[in-house]
Amino acid sequence: MWRMAQRYGDAAAGIGGGVLVLLALALIWISRLSMSRDVYVSEMGATGEPTARLFQIALLLVVAGGSLIAFASRTIHTRVRVLRLWTPAISLWLACGFFLVASQATCTPGCPVPFSERFTLQDFVHIFCAVLAFAAACWAMLQVSFARHQRRLILLSRTCCAAVALIAGAGGILSLINVATVFGSRLEFVATTIAIGWVAAYGAVIGAGHLAPAAPRRKENIPQPMASAPSA
Repeated sequence: MWRMAQRYGDAAAGIGGGVLVLLALALIWISRLSMSRDVYVSEMGATGEPTARLFQIALLLVVAGGSLIAFASRTIHTRVRVLRLWTPAISLWLACGFFLVASQATCTPGCPVPFSERFTLQDFVHIFCAVLAFAAACWAMLQVSFARHQRRLILLSRTCCAAVALIAGAGGILSLINVATVFGSRLEFVATTIAIGWVAAYGAVIGAGHLAPAAPRRKENIPQPMASAPSA
């Protein structure tokens, strides 16, 4: 009875977390579409922006949903030694923790790039935590892509990990060097969508896995002793 309740609880955490993360993604898209100009993702939550409150709620939903998914996937382990320093669940919890800080320490108006005149300590805290959150999420994707008994997630996780790392990295570089920033902001938005979408898909697969019936144990083919022939 306890194991069944635990399975249903983990399934609810995985699927419910995925729903919260998808809701967060929808709010981020609503915020982005309501902007009259191209902005980097963090700028939607900048002080004074009309989308600041909605964006903050979206980040908090990511934190809540991601934490539930991490709990549901706490028994998942990776096969690669260098990735086994901690589990994917811990990576997700780390990402959620950094996103929580980034949601409270938002960037200042315009989200100035590092080393510029308008760059403040608040901007540094926000960017630092946001970068670490993305890095932890990518690490979780990489760990899951080599996880045991998760074949449905291998290709998805590897593809999303490579896409987020390359696309977000390119967008960040364009922002730092202040070149083609409009294109860079779109790249970052695409990377954010992929990363949050992966977390939601991961939660759904993990939750569905807890609901799936356990595979029956295969019986060993033990040869049975032959019955002795009746005596005449």
